[in-house]
Amino acid sequence: MTAHVFDIKGLKTSCQNCSLAELCLPLGLDQVDVDRLDEIVRRARPMNAGDHLFRTGDAFRSLYAVRAGSVKVYSLDADGEEQILGFHLPGELLGMDAISGKAHACSAKVLETTSVCEIPFERLQELSLRLPSLQSQLFRLLSQEIIHDEAMLLVLGKKPAEERLATFLLSLSERFHRRGFSATEFNLSMSRHDIGNYLGLAVETVSRLFRRFQDDGLLEVQRKHILITDLPRLRAMVHMCDHAEQGTAH
Repeated sequence: MTAHVFDIKGLKTSCQNCSLAELCLPLGLDQVDVDRLDEIVRRARPMNAGDHLFRTGDAFRSLYAVRAGSVKVYSLDADGEEQILGFHLPGELLGMDAISGKAHACSAKVLETTSVCEIPFERLQELSLRLPSLQSQLFRLLSQEIIHDEAMLLVLGKKPAEERLATFLLSLSERFHRRGFSATEFNLSMSRHDIGNYLGLAVETVSRLFRRFQDDGLLEVQRKHILITDLPRLRAMVHMCDHAEQGTAH
């Protein structure tokens, strides 16, 4: 794992100049503070699909911020089969779940050519004591991750198959949009099998739903390329299901 991570002296993109800075850095850091943070960050050589950032049981030493590409996080069930816990896009942190236990409880596998920033946690802790805004940013990111996980648990536990896939696509749309990319056109780095695994659906169901969404004029699908042609209606599909459930609850 560590063979993939090293400092690129003179060639690295600094935190100050990174296009993802507003997602990773706390607001209000001055140049001196940004330079301090930049000193502890290790940039990574691009990793290939199938490489691991960490595996279950590895000692916790660092957090990882995705700079480009995507990563899936998974655990193994009693039969040794993958259970996908989430997908991480540029600007998102991995490894925060291991802070308490000091060991990773899941594995992180690269889905495509991907580069990351490695942030040694001990040095990050030391720096955050001197920079309160950095500590606040870590709490904010951890809170966002908990909120996202809770929302997805609700989707996976109670929602019909159509809404599971619609919610997943809307989540990707919003996350890409926050990173300055198109909210309606993107490539899926994960396979249909991985999507089904994450959403608790058979791969045949995922493929059928993609065809149905396309036939209904919601999407245009070309293998892994997705064009959302009716984003308001896709949102409405999710919201209508939410309202219907609230009405039933009353």
